[in-house]
Amino acid sequence: MTMGTSLRQTGALAKEAADAGFSGALVTESGRTAYLSCAAIALAADIDILTGIAVAFPRSPMITASNAWELAEASNGRFRLGIGTQVRAHIERRYSSEFDPPGPRLREYVEAVRHIFKAFRGDEKLDFQGTYWQMSLLPAAWSPGPIPVPDPPIDIAAVNPWMLRMAGEVADGVHVHPLNSPTYLRETVQPSVAEGAKAAGRDPSDVQLIVPVFTAPGDTPEARAPWWERARFQVAFYGSTPNYGFIFDQLGAEGTTPRIREKQKAGDFNGMAQVVDDDLLAHFCIACPWDELSDRLVDRLDGLADRAVSYFTSAMAAEDPSSLAKWGEVARDVVQRTGG
Repeated sequence: MTMGTSLRQTGALAKEAADAGFSGALVTESGRTAYLSCAAIALAADIDILTGIAVAFPRSPMITASNAWELAEASNGRFRLGIGTQVRAHIERRYSSEFDPPGPRLREYVEAVRHIFKAFRGDEKLDFQGTYWQMSLLPAAWSPGPIPVPDPPIDIAAVNPWMLRMAGEVADGVHVHPLNSPTYLRETVQPSVAEGAKAAGRDPSDVQLIVPVFTAPGDTPEARAPWWERARFQVAFYGSTPNYGFIFDQLGAEGTTPRIREKQKAGDFNGMAQVVDDDLLAHFCIACPWDELSDRLVDRLDGLADRAVSYFTSAMAAEDPSSLAKWGEVARDVVQRTGG
């Protein structure tokens, strides 16, 4: 996973990651534009490329479909379009766009992008008439036309059961939130996605589960400690969102989110992290020596994920470039042991 830096640096990191042994790069959109970062990666490395996620609502489905189409072509079919709602404050106050109702709006967005792909190929005339988007004009001069690779898969970000069921109905994959535990994957993600897929007459195995994981590898406790603490901070940061509190409740840690929010409201950010004790953090982060990491990843995610995404790798590589080679060994081992 990378949040993107300068386009030149992003391309260089992708080449290093591919050479090291990673099968893919996931770009999450924050201060940098996800699609431009993906273009830099596509031109630099032969590697799977995922947006995880690009923000949907501020862009019309036509803009998103056009970006995805060109990236699928540039990557020789190795691009996956991952989109999500983001949160209300960002959509309304940063992007000045419509947010409500986020779930039904995202569902229609996926349907619109698929329709546009068919129009780009010339299989159907553009005529999408939805509740939130209506599109009916695509002159030949304004269409990118067919591409020699399949339509890019469409993945969506989902946390709660409703969104996960909806993903199972209409999406090719689910970007699971970084605040995930094996318990959450087994009890909420898998059954909800399967329920949605079956309701739509689909095979649940056709919906890929893309799962980020916090890790704190290192051959000494001192080497592991900084990443363990970063993971603690991230779990607290994500866990301050009220809608995510049930993930703690599943682990018998009821009341964790309200306690985090109390510290947050008081401006005590260190206190937020300390609400997440070591026992709770161990549900969300793997801490171990490097030579145990692939075993731990497979033990944690085998049967629960189709793609494992390392949350901290690009940050580690920025601080210690030699760590990318160690990560590459882990990635190759995981791929080999799980059949890719």
